[in-house]
Amino acid sequence: MPKLVIVRHGQSQWNLENRFTGWVDVDLSPAGEAEAKKAGDKLKNYKFDLAYTSDLKRAQRTLEIILKETNQENIPVAKNEALNERKYGDLQGMNKDECRQKFGDDQVKIWRRSYDISPPNGESLKDTADRVLPYYLSVIEPELKKGKDIIISAHGNSLRALTMYLEKLSKEEILQTEIPTGKPKEYIFDDNLNITGTKYI
Repeated sequence: MPKLVIVRHGQSQWNLENRFTGWVDVDLSPAGEAEAKKAGDKLKNYKFDLAYTSDLKRAQRTLEIILKETNQENIPVAKNEALNERKYGDLQGMNKDECRQKFGDDQVKIWRRSYDISPPNGESLKDTADRVLPYYLSVIEPELKKGKDIIISAHGNSLRALTMYLEKLSKEEILQTEIPTGKPKEYIFDDNLNITGTKYI
């Protein structure tokens, strides 16, 4: 029975600075590297056949650290922008507190937490799902069907989009769902890829 482990990258430098990051290619902070190392330590007893990550170095670096910690640096790794964080458009690089002062708390909350309203020149969670899910269904799911054990290192919103699909969450439920940094989550499937269990590791 295949296993899937998803992990949101460790804290990035812009997470630390409270900035909207999106597709800006920011690296991990020292705390983020420590989170990735801790995630790898928790996954020491897991063996993966394949790994997938985004086109952004904070997710790639998290995966590298995890694979090093688990002594699995030689497994195939696929990188694709379909797994990138959601684009925050004009908000990218802005401090979140300054953003609230400029646009108002309510507007920023709508941009961050609504399902299908996007920030200016950015993506909504729905837009993000529209690229994450076709990639998952066409590339990753067929490997799970073959019985492969897989790890995905990606981002808060790309993983929320995937979680919504896997756990059959409603638009309202996904808005209440946070993906913590550096904390691996395991999905266990039956042979038909029905989820039989899920847990944070």
